[in-house]
Amino acid sequence: MITTDGRARYNIWEHSATLRELYARRCRQEAEEMTCHAQAVELLAPHVVAGDTLLDAGCGSGYLYHALKRRNIAVDYLGVDASPSLLDIGRSLLPAHGLDASRLVTAELEDLHGAVDHVVCLNVLSNLDNYHRPLDRLSRLARKTLILRESLAEQGAYAYVRDDYLDAGCDLWVHVNTYPRADVLAFLAARGFAARLVTDRRTGGRPESVIGYPHHWTFIEAWRPCTHDTSSSAPA
Repeated sequence: MITTDGRARYNIWEHSATLRELYARRCRQEAEEMTCHAQAVELLAPHVVAGDTLLDAGCGSGYLYHALKRRNIAVDYLGVDASPSLLDIGRSLLPAHGLDASRLVTAELEDLHGAVDHVVCLNVLSNLDNYHRPLDRLSRLARKTLILRESLAEQGAYAYVRDDYLDAGCDLWVHVNTYPRADVLAFLAARGFAARLVTDRRTGGRPESVIGYPHHWTFIEAWRPCTHDTSSSAPA
């Protein structure tokens, strides 16, 4: 017998009670702010004017909203993720902090069409089979800036490994990819973005083990030169 629920069954993010509890604590502001969230918002801030729209691509439960609100970044926030159980956490908890539940949407990155001023995508593309299609879609959506944090290094490395940190009885595998820095920058340049690499504050540019595999976390701050404000921290 064949069923059509394979996407949910094989989505690792739907199979970790520990992760769901952590995400709920972050939504309730009971856990320390993620360093990468603070850094992403600080990179974004110089590009934002009041009323701009922002897509948090791969938002989990949407708690990046807290980092924006703490710093008075006046954007219209929309979070998108492919994991319904994580989004349900945010829909339940974040309205108490000012975010309407309708601003958290279940979708794959490839489902998205339209335009926003800013796109933030953190720790997502490195766990997909490749970055090309989703990053192409995100670059088409972003009118002004694109903030990424992914595993990047001089040379690429690609693996598909068992995730041993899921709920008991789960035998699921995940992509753990490191992409060549120069290739990603060239990919963005071909889509009209200027970009710079920014050292990850949490790791200081050193590899970090995640589920037992090295991740070379690096930020990319990318902007369209035609919309670039010379007051920004990014080089003109």
